[in-house]
Amino acid sequence: MAKKVRIYEIAREYGVSNEVVLELANELKIGATSHSASLEEAMGDRVRRLADSKGMTRQAPVKKAPAKKAPAKKAPAKKAPAKKAPAKKAPASKSAPDEEADAKIAPAVPNPTSRVVRSSARVEEPEAITPTPKIAPSASAIPSPPAATPESEVEPTAAKAKPIPPPPGQRRVPPPPVPGRSFSSGPRPGGAGPARRSPTDGTTGEAAAPRRSPGGYTPRPGPAATPGAGAPAGRPGGGRGRPTPQGQRPRRKKRRRRSFEELGPASAPVLTPIDAPVPEGEIVVPRGLTLQELAPMLNRNTADLVRLLFDAGELVTGTQSLADEMVDLIAETLNAEVLLVEPGQEQELELQGMLGDEEENEDESLLVPRAPIVTVMGHVDHGKTTLLDRIRSANVVAGEAGGITQHIGAYRAEHNSKPITFIDTPGHEAFTSMRARGAQATDVVVLVAAADDGLMPQTLEALNHARAADVPIIVAITKVDREDANPERVRQQFVENELVPEEWGGDTIMIDVSAPTGQGVDALLEAILLVAELEELSANPDAPARAFVLESNLDPGRGPVATVLIERGTLKVGAPVVAGGGWGRVRALFDEHGKSIKEAGLSMPVEVLGLDEVPLAGDELRVAPDEKTARLVAEARIHRRRSASSSHPASLAGGARLEDIFAMVQRGEVATLNLILKADVQGSLEAITDALRKLDKDHEEVRLSFVHRAVGGISESDIDLAAVSNATVIGFNVRPDRKARERAEFEKVELRLYEVIYKVLEDVNSALIGMLEPEFEEVVTGDAEVREIFGIPRVGKVAGCFVRNGVVTRGSKVRFLRDGVVIWNGAINSLRRFKDDAREVQAGFECGIGLSDFQDLKAGDIIETYDLKEIPRT
Repeated sequence: MAKKVRIYEIAREYGVSNEVVLELANELKIGATSHSASLEEAMGDRVRRLADSKGMTRQAPVKKAPAKKAPAKKAPAKKAPAKKAPAKKAPASKSAPDEEADAKIAPAVPNPTSRVVRSSARVEEPEAITPTPKIAPSASAIPSPPAATPESEVEPTAAKAKPIPPPPGQRRVPPPPVPGRSFSSGPRPGGAGPARRSPTDGTTGEAAAPRRSPGGYTPRPGPAATPGAGAPAGRPGGGRGRPTPQGQRPRRKKRRRRSFEELGPASAPVLTPIDAPVPEGEIVVPRGLTLQELAPMLNRNTADLVRLLFDAGELVTGTQSLADEMVDLIAETLNAEVLLVEPGQEQELELQGMLGDEEENEDESLLVPRAPIVTVMGHVDHGKTTLLDRIRSANVVAGEAGGITQHIGAYRAEHNSKPITFIDTPGHEAFTSMRARGAQATDVVVLVAAADDGLMPQTLEALNHARAADVPIIVAITKVDREDANPERVRQQFVENELVPEEWGGDTIMIDVSAPTGQGVDALLEAILLVAELEELSANPDAPARAFVLESNLDPGRGPVATVLIERGTLKVGAPVVAGGGWGRVRALFDEHGKSIKEAGLSMPVEVLGLDEVPLAGDELRVAPDEKTARLVAEARIHRRRSASSSHPASLAGGARLEDIFAMVQRGEVATLNLILKADVQGSLEAITDALRKLDKDHEEVRLSFVHRAVGGISESDIDLAAVSNATVIGFNVRPDRKARERAEFEKVELRLYEVIYKVLEDVNSALIGMLEPEFEEVVTGDAEVREIFGIPRVGKVAGCFVRNGVVTRGSKVRFLRDGVVIWNGAINSLRRFKDDAREVQAGFECGIGLSDFQDLKAGDIIETYDLKEIPRT
């Protein structure tokens, strides 16, 4: 095994401090950070050569240290007396001349005497510091025995080491535990105690410990550098006490010795100068990383950044995740250019690079026009399905039997020999999932509104989703053939929502359509093709295919099935693909009619079989160079999803949530608070909107943006829209259903529910001025559906219920919901299971619930139980 040398050993060779040797090592680009760092012998020689070149001289005692081998040769002649020589250590604490005399008399001293001398040494040990000045004259005696035996050679070396004791002698006074431990361990082992106690008393120099080695201490040939290193040597019950049952105790003491060594002489961390250069250019920093991860990016060590934040009033450890503000503070202090990205965003770009063939570098001469992808959105009762059926009928006449297949949710139609792809999925579901991943699978949105009904909440919701995706909107006003139709009123309502028709000077195409008669259908298709032509939709059909997952499910007979829409390239059977966390080879392709095909071209909806896992709606399907790459990308994504933080993408419009507003205002930033308002009636919705807009005018540093406002309960689509736009959902006298609440928890959407209007204004205003106080959070414990109503004399009406979720407890607070709207608040008065009183009823069981003072019960109503939990405001 290669011999190694430590920094402090080289320092002692030259009689300099550890810091000087560390500087020499750093000058040679040797990574040494502390005095105890180990270097290879070759590196140590390099440091020595550099020290010699700088005029440093080596100390003689270190060179003569190998002389300890000479007494070992002569020891056999006087072996028995020599073992008593350690008795000289008791006088060693007095003076050097006495030590020489004892060394010569030691062979004649009987064994009992050595024990007496040892005990007397302990008594006189406090006086050992006083006579140390007498050591200096003993140095003159060094040249006198040059031709003496090797045993006499030990004494001059020890005497030579004695001029150094005064500083270590003073060092021995502060740590009394070291001699105290030696004292307590002395009587246990017997005669061997003095032989091993000598290094403790003789820690004055490096040569002292080796000179005691011939007396029975040969197993410790290494350098005894510090008092901490020598102290444990005075414990004979240490590592050599294996035969005794006390073998475990010295191991604990040995650990204490190591910690003492590390804490005692450890040097302070070397800090980088504040003006040291940082990497040039933009540094990509993932959000939520620790100081240990950030320091190497800025050419600093962790201690530098800890000190920097400490000076700024922030107490942060090296393993603590950093807030964005702390990263900005560090970058500003060091004059570094930092780009914060979401965790995993950089890795995703690397994974995309593994798949190869990026669209940015594509030759425009290879692009060909592709069919537009159209999503029809609107209220379910406004003729959307009828309009799609009419378009399908025209397609059937063209010779394609079948039409829209329910399991795929998309189909193709032709108008004037130009194909159009329609997505027949619920518009907001596919829209938001793709929008959240930065995709625009939809090229044109056809917004349907009935001429006899006007704009409904779902129509406005679809309008907001289309605006969030920033795609062209075409309005189809249906049912114009009815007697009570009023298309102009519908246009006026669209104008109130900032959608102005072309005939009124705007830029939105609005067409009157009648699905039963076919009026306006051709004009609608012409408008779609015109908008698509203006958008210049094109793609490369020969590139590796890229598609977007519209739907996915696990088929019992076929395995994972994904419905995808080809946006680029051509997807072929047998191609290795990856979609989200799933990968595999395309085993089969089916078109919208369920017919097997060998390949799928641009803007074509198909079903894909062959993935090993069901992808998520909105995931991107890509063709990989080979199966190995596809598997690596899929596994990397799965690993990232499992270990990803709970952070979510910020709004592209720069919105902030209610809990973040005050922090942004404190930093002097102009914040935008995105809100989604849902209320029980239109009057309450308008009143809250007007009050919040007045609040907006009172705070210039904050802008309020209403992403969506509607009447009715909070649905999953509201949560999806809030997640995409980074908005806060405010519900007034409405409640989210179970799926919406679970979706909000999954998407980390801030959901605030109120029953008094001034509470809404108080919370928003308090968030703006930073005075949010602790509040009570509602924790929903369960809900039950009313199945039957029973009238009981002298009691009133009792609801026969089925507990759907959670636990219904007697006496708990309840909220009575009808069609998602709160109509009563109170408490459970009685709870029965069959004829017995019940304390609680679990999910899946039936029960009878009597409410305290509410009798207006109907089948289908929901009884929601909840508790109030006090939480601090953020």
